[in-house]
Amino acid sequence: MSSKIIRDALALTAITLVAGLALGAVYGITKDPIARQEELARQEAYQEVFPDAEQFQTLNLDTARAEQIREGLDAEGYTQDSIQEVNEALDEDGRLLGYAITVLSTAGYGGEIRFSMGVGLDGMVNGISFLSISETAGLGMKADTEEFRGQFAGKQVEAFAYTKNGASAENEIDAISGATITTSAVTDAVNAGLCAFRLLGTDN
Repeated sequence: MSSKIIRDALALTAITLVAGLALGAVYGITKDPIARQEELARQEAYQEVFPDAEQFQTLNLDTARAEQIREGLDAEGYTQDSIQEVNEALDEDGRLLGYAITVLSTAGYGGEIRFSMGVGLDGMVNGISFLSISETAGLGMKADTEEFRGQFAGKQVEAFAYTKNGASAENEIDAISGATITTSAVTDAVNAGLCAFRLLGTDN
């Protein structure tokens, strides 16, 4: 083996090592600020969907309960939706008002869609607040507008359905024009959250 090949190999190894160390250092520096920003975004979303709550307490789902929710979602056909987190919404005296539920959908046109939704103890949906969505600009991204999001707020229904002909029933949501996939993904994910809420209630 020539000395040039050895030198090139050593140089490449050194470059790779330095790049790896640099990336590790950057990750170490940015990890905590990113985590803090994500936590802040979650807290703001919880407050948006449950403005009457004074505090939010994470509900630790044991394995059996998590499996019960997963099986319930699958049984209802929400196989592309999952419950990432459940927080109890509490008033100033610590009384339970309902739940702030974080739902993840993998059915979006542009990838994953994640949002928090507030559900009162009576099953009333307070609203939804997106944590991450990257649908098509001017089409699917209209999901993250008050015009669309607001359709879920103040509704107490078993499940939502979307329509292209103008919503006329309490459970109907006007579809986003040209973005049926996004509309369907969000609607199903909200229904998955409602399904999880009902399953949580079986243990209350």
